Amino acid sequence: MNENIMYLDKIINVVIDRPLGSSHPKYPKHIYPVNYGYVPNTISGDGKELDCFVLGEYEPVNKYKGKCIAIIHRFNDNDDKLVIVPENINYTNTEIRTLTNFQERFFESEIIRSSNYLEFSKNIPELTVTNLENSLKFYKTVGFKVEYDRPENKFVFISLGEIQFMLQENSDNEKWEVAKLTYPFGNGINFQLEVENVNKIYDNLKNNNYKIAFDIEENWYRQGNQLLGNKEFLVQDPDGYLLRFSEDLGEKEI
Repeated sequence: MNENIMYLDKIINVVIDRPLGSSHPKYPKHIYPVNYGYVPNTISGDGKELDCFVLGEYEPVNKYKGKCIAIIHRFNDNDDKLVIVPENINYTNTEIRTLTNFQERFFESEIIRSSNYLEFSKNIPELTVTNLENSLKFYKTVGFKVEYDRPENKFVFISLGEIQFMLQENSDNEKWEVAKLTYPFGNGINFQLEVENVNKIYDNLKNNNYKIAFDIEENWYRQGNQLLGNKEFLVQDPDGYLLRFSEDLGEKEI
């Protein structure tokens, strides 16, 4: 576990040694578009103080007090960065990436958030299911995790990376139902879900005796003058919803 997790959601005092608009001490052409500093009396992996990006402060300052909402953990360096913001402001992972890219583009990293952080997608399908327990068993086999639930409503919110679904067990007084549901649910649509390791999901489903609707294969789809590659397979969940798990294979010219 990352030892700097202790700072998440805490109010942190930061000394700013590279104010907004200043240049890097070794690389004068490298200008800081945000305030950048460190937490005094700490030791980071590089033997120096723990560094911080301060976001949401639009004037150069020499000190700052704010909330730590994230840690940028570098894979190819031993120098983590805290992300500090005003107490009443939050930033998505995408926004953090954008605002720190001036420096973090030189490194491979992940953004670590507190366990109660959830970044909602802009498009979250809600699937009506006949038996929530059976559906959860399937989706957990795939690798989804439960973010939160409402047992009294037989409702769960699940995620796999940036993929998100809501599952709601059908009831006699379902207010969103516009017609009688018959198997397969969602007939005429498939959900393309981009994942990092499609083989792992395929093997998990096969090993748990779930029937694969369309076996795993590589497909290339034309976009203008190039082809976009996907390694993919399709499977139906217990209610017949068709899921297309896809791994990006990159691009090639036609």
